[in-house]
Amino acid sequence: MKSALAMCFAALLAAAGSGHAAQGGAANDPGAGYPARPIRLIVPFPPGGSNDILARYFAQYLTERLGRQVIVDNRARADAIIGTEIASRSQPDGYTLLVASAAYAVNGATRKVAYDPLKSFSWIGTLGFGPSVLAVGPALKVDSAKELIAHGRANPGKLTMATSGGYAHFASELFNHLSGMKMLVVIYKGGFPALVDVMGGQAHVNLGSLIQTLPHLKSGRLKALATSGSKRAAAAPAGTPPGVIAKLSAEMTRYLKLPETMKRFQAEGVEAEIRTPAEVHKMVPVEIAKWKNVAQVANIRGE
Repeated sequence: MKSALAMCFAALLAAAGSGHAAQGGAANDPGAGYPARPIRLIVPFPPGGSNDILARYFAQYLTERLGRQVIVDNRARADAIIGTEIASRSQPDGYTLLVASAAYAVNGATRKVAYDPLKSFSWIGTLGFGPSVLAVGPALKVDSAKELIAHGRANPGKLTMATSGGYAHFASELFNHLSGMKMLVVIYKGGFPALVDVMGGQAHVNLGSLIQTLPHLKSGRLKALATSGSKRAAAAPAGTPPGVIAKLSAEMTRYLKLPETMKRFQAEGVEAEIRTPAEVHKMVPVEIAKWKNVAQVANIRGE
């Protein structure tokens, strides 16, 4: 499962223009005076999820470092598409940023969206690498992924897999397809509500981020059966001044190298991963192509 689930990147994007020319140099670059006012950081997911948690950590750091408030704006609708569209229509001045997860690549691979997933944003860098975890609640008496699969195959259609949609939905459908369990996959409005139902026994299985699941694993309310790698990155909209991109990228690199960040990430099950804007720019089309292939192999369609 690792290769199939290896993309849960959280990207910080600066909002919209019409190409990636912002990655290069430009005259009259306003980056030197940036920021002159508060910055909006759009998180296209509900509060309390893994992307929201990482976004708030970084927003707090940027607020302290840049001397301007960075306001987290949760726009959780349509599997992250609505929040991403809002960011894509924003002025490319560095004052609207977007956290993008693997849902960005999944949506770009399988759905018609009102923005160009390859051209509408300029990328800043990666925030980290955190595993996804396959977990079950107390209602299901299994102790390993092997036992879960055996139980699911013996009871087709009787298990419910709770998912938050987007990447998590795709990963869940892929696991369901490859395992041959024929579980009922139910989409929730966010990762936390999905976990609540698994812990409460209304659903049986969840495949989500470790950063969100870890507290419930420690409390014993959930049991981990398997883990899989998952990336998170950061970016800004196309047309954003190169000086702004450079400043945000430098701050992200500094943030990821701080001992307190490393300590916090370790406690949350996240590993810092530093990539340049150019490296992330190359990564995105590769991930979109990968998810197109996954969708074809598993016969999964975006809704």
